[in-house]
Amino acid sequence: MSNKSTFYGLVLVGGRSRRMKKDKALLDYHGQKQFEHCYHLLGHFCEKVFLSVREEQEKQKRFQKYPMIVDQINDIGPLGGILSAFELDDQVPWIVLACDLPFVTEQTLKNLIKTRDPQKIATSYLSVHDGLPEPLCAIYEPSAKKCLSKFLKKNIFCPRKILIQSNAQLIPLRQKAALDNINSRQDYDKALKSLKTICC
Repeated sequence: MSNKSTFYGLVLVGGRSRRMKKDKALLDYHGQKQFEHCYHLLGHFCEKVFLSVREEQEKQKRFQKYPMIVDQINDIGPLGGILSAFELDDQVPWIVLACDLPFVTEQTLKNLIKTRDPQKIATSYLSVHDGLPEPLCAIYEPSAKKCLSKFLKKNIFCPRKILIQSNAQLIPLRQKAALDNINSRQDYDKALKSLKTICC
């Protein structure tokens, strides 16, 4: 079976970027806005790809030509976006990708798919920095909906904490910097230099 017919993709663009003081989804690392780069990257593997947005982002012109899923639960971070995706379709596995991970490559996603265990609620990389799950470049299986909803009722909103306490497939990260996230202008400038070195 083709990978492309198996998954839906979700690009998380609903963060408020408080530390960056500029919308991280609009930063340019690869010659286009980062949310566009993530959208097209997931498009190599997913039958459908959606942007996960806050309600006030839905009318922003920059996002309107892309399929969107508006958060149905507000102010709980990425968990709201993931659960909203399952409200749209809870019969497919979702590849979830945050928009502040500029070093993610096709190979990062290929390896995630290759090592996926559909019998677990999710497949996630382990951080090279602290050994904990990386929940925002991960595959969430249909069975995850019930699990995530259970933690929501307990007021546990952190996807990382949920994966730690759940039956998830956790795999090593081969590309050491692949999931380094960018939260400040200093991080952004450093990332641009690193990407330029890699490309050149």
